[in-house]
Amino acid sequence: MRTEILTGGEIDNKYKDIAEELKQEFINHMIPYWQGLTDNGFGGFYGVMNQDLSLDKKADKGGILNSRILWFFSNAYTKFRDESYLRTATHAYEYLKSAFLDKEKGGIYWSVSYDGVAQDSTKHTYCQSFAIYGLASYYEASGDKEALDIAYSLFDIIETKCRDKDGYLEAFDRDFQPASNEKLSENGVIATRTMNTILHVMEAYTELYRVDKNENVADKIKEILVIFRDKIYDPSKERLEVFFDKDYNSIIDLHSFGHDIETAWLIDRTIEVLELHGTQYDLTDMTKVLTNKIYEVAYNGNSVPAESENGVVLETRIWWVQSESMVGFMNGYEKTGREEYYDAVVKIWKYVKRYIIDVRRGSEWYSDVDKDGKPVPGMPITNEWKCPYHNGRMFIELMNRFSKK
Repeated sequence: MRTEILTGGEIDNKYKDIAEELKQEFINHMIPYWQGLTDNGFGGFYGVMNQDLSLDKKADKGGILNSRILWFFSNAYTKFRDESYLRTATHAYEYLKSAFLDKEKGGIYWSVSYDGVAQDSTKHTYCQSFAIYGLASYYEASGDKEALDIAYSLFDIIETKCRDKDGYLEAFDRDFQPASNEKLSENGVIATRTMNTILHVMEAYTELYRVDKNENVADKIKEILVIFRDKIYDPSKERLEVFFDKDYNSIIDLHSFGHDIETAWLIDRTIEVLELHGTQYDLTDMTKVLTNKIYEVAYNGNSVPAESENGVVLETRIWWVQSESMVGFMNGYEKTGREEYYDAVVKIWKYVKRYIIDVRRGSEWYSDVDKDGKPVPGMPITNEWKCPYHNGRMFIELMNRFSKK
């Protein structure tokens, strides 16, 4: 393949070196790894690669993992037009339909067994959202109208069964009766609502709107932006709250550095896609504050730690937090021209190359490393959460932003 196809456009000279390194990591490392997890016997993708690189071929397969792989290869194909990427996306799409889609009661299962039988039939709003996200991107890549139709069926399910008048709820059983929300709760609390789920409903709806321009979807996105402004964002702390009760009361003192920088650039992207600049839904002032806050209190000159609970910083460096920080600071640089933000992009990438990327043959990126850069024992290379989403999206976003307009 020619370089110009791989890069997807002419790269601004300022970004040539980092763009070439990112391209090589994406094409020669990430893509082969995830294609190598294709299960040609039972369908879908193997669910677990352990840290010792032992592949568990009989591990359950997660709905979030499958949907994120669908999104990843759909976008890779749309950008680079490599037919092998579309074949992998189609493999993910067919498995989503055959194994994860509940044809009787609707919605996407949380997980299935290695041979495609529903294991955890929980219908979580977060999981439905990522299916919409992947399906919308696959529709753009393939032109398959059925994928768009399934995405809208899941949109209807979220809007009719997974929310109340005040916003989005979280976990439901197979029949969409409320269930406990352990799956999206952490740090010793069980949340009725989470910033994380609301964020990714917004992201999924934005992708659906981007490919089909449905005004009903746009209206729901605007409602979500209001929730972020009025319920999730705490202007006195210049941060987003994370876990809530039903009435949006924060139930824990937690500053999630990765989610704040991720939300900043995703909201900016939503505002651009919906052309909301200068309207009541323009949250640019908020996203600038969020970006600056992470730069000031979390970024240490080479990386971003996980979070701070009750003022105590968790020094673990997580793969997705570094990926989101690179995109978030690049977005902040584009919005403000502050060179220190771009410098942070470069330095975090150096950290990722040194400590996060796993150079062992047959591996991809470590999930978590400690403050000294050593892999946290037992954390898998792939599982239901460790997917090609954050780092894959980081690559595509940065390559798009590096390209000359």
